[in-house]
Amino acid sequence: MSDLPARVHIAEVGPREGFQFEPPGIPTAEKIRLIDALSETGVPEIECASFVNPKVVPQMADVFDIAAGIAKRDGVIHGCMWLNEKGFLQARDSGLHTPALTSGSASDTFLLKNNNRTPEQQLDGQRKLRQLYSDHGLGSGPVYLFTAFGCNYEGDIPVAKAMERAADLVSICEDAGTPPACITLCDTIGAADPVQVRALVDAVRSRWPDYPVALHLHDTRGLGIANAMAGLELGVARFDASVGGLGGCPFAGNRSAAGNVATEELALLCDRMGVETGIDLAALVEAARLAEEIVGHPLPGKLSKAGLFNRRP
Repeated sequence: MSDLPARVHIAEVGPREGFQFEPPGIPTAEKIRLIDALSETGVPEIECASFVNPKVVPQMADVFDIAAGIAKRDGVIHGCMWLNEKGFLQARDSGLHTPALTSGSASDTFLLKNNNRTPEQQLDGQRKLRQLYSDHGLGSGPVYLFTAFGCNYEGDIPVAKAMERAADLVSICEDAGTPPACITLCDTIGAADPVQVRALVDAVRSRWPDYPVALHLHDTRGLGIANAMAGLELGVARFDASVGGLGGCPFAGNRSAAGNVATEELALLCDRMGVETGIDLAALVEAARLAEEIVGHPLPGKLSKAGLFNRRP
């Protein structure tokens, strides 16, 4: 346990990844209410929305209203996501935090079916985005490797394949003189197990010891917290998570499948392991209950239903 980090940074992705998975129609005011509630929990970072084509993703058609309506709180990063140059420029105009994001997929089939791009086309687009970031004065940012552990089309992704695709993305950043701020390994469909997590984290750390590793985990098959624990034991100090487990797997076939690791449960794990997060667990549990109220159906998170355990001496 000697490699446990002293403190973990948990980025809340529920308002973006979670609401994007829900059917259209959630009122903008309710999205803002959840973001504002999360801002009061001590979560240091919140992904509020995505700048994407509203015809393709109507759940994010109100992205500018969300950006204008949330109550910014000191000490909280209110961020967002985008897929292309147009989305980035819109994000810059919104006032939300825009890190210099470079992304790709370890699964070539997943990339083609979801982004309609070959690996070469994806890298070309990311090089252009990296230049655009530099033109706007942005330095280093995170690298995101999607389907780093497996996908529904190709099955398990070998470590060597994931490393090859990660190296392509890292090179884009290094060639621009802006080395990655971190390398985020994404279990996009919830395919990973702790053995796979340890193997890929070890490989990335061995090749790029100066770049922090982060994990974006899903609980689709019930191993999300186990995978988080594997990461913690290796000293991973940055995780993405979603309040209440809001969200889902894009290829699970039904909306009842568990989504991202629940933020409150990851925070509880850290608390029990003596790892600081700066999060008020009771407030976060209430935010998870609010998320469930807003979407109008049960969320997969367990802690919001069971409540915090009073550990009497």
